[in-house]
Amino acid sequence: MFERVREDIYCVFDRDPAARNVFEIITTYPGLHALLFHRLSHGLWTRGLKWLARATSTLARWLTGIEIHPGAKIGRRFFIDHGMGVVIGETAEVGDDCTLYHGVTLGGTSWQKGKRHPTLRDNVIVGAGAKILGPIVIGTGARIGSNSVVVKEVPAGATVVGVPGRTVTRAPSDAAAERRRAFAAKIGFDAYGTTPDMPDPVANAIDRMLDHVRALDQRVEQLSGMLRQVGVEPGEAKLPDLESCALAKDREEQQERRTGSD
Repeated sequence: MFERVREDIYCVFDRDPAARNVFEIITTYPGLHALLFHRLSHGLWTRGLKWLARATSTLARWLTGIEIHPGAKIGRRFFIDHGMGVVIGETAEVGDDCTLYHGVTLGGTSWQKGKRHPTLRDNVIVGAGAKILGPIVIGTGARIGSNSVVVKEVPAGATVVGVPGRTVTRAPSDAAAERRRAFAAKIGFDAYGTTPDMPDPVANAIDRMLDHVRALDQRVEQLSGMLRQVGVEPGEAKLPDLESCALAKDREEQQERRTGSD
């Protein structure tokens, strides 16, 4: 038991750069206080002392602003950062090395008895204000974005954002992604205004459009070459020069900045 408490304390150093020493963590971290109260109340709950367990968890809520039902199963090295407003329901299960931020709800969608709260596998991170509802499973290593509402199962390693939550992936770094970036730069478009590891479903959709446009451009070139081989001159289409469009766009932006500064 003491080894698990020690793990709960020292895991804070790995996930909160503001943590300075053990004494500070023990005395000033409400997430740790709520977790220690839960370890006690869960032990009472499993031994059939239901009222005393609920009374202990209610006291913890008054003191920390974090509500964890004593029936919830919490794994090792669990960390709640800031913590205010966190709610974890009775049949929720949390694996090892999980992290929750303030305002997170692991809630139910039914008044029926039985399993009605989510299960978080190991190494799950849930951002501030996120809601995970129903008896769903969040896979190992998944990331739930801030203020997301998740009502469907999430595969291992996935990142979920939005309302309702939808699975997105990290920005790719393969050769196709490099070609896409080059084509976007050629037409003067920047779909990469966010950090590479921050998934953006809108940018992802635009990426697919860029791939499609580039494929069409290559197909037109191939068809034109085939027509020339059989003696048919397809003619020159009056298409705008992409490089010139990009330069014109830059000039317009510079002019707008000058006007704004005046």
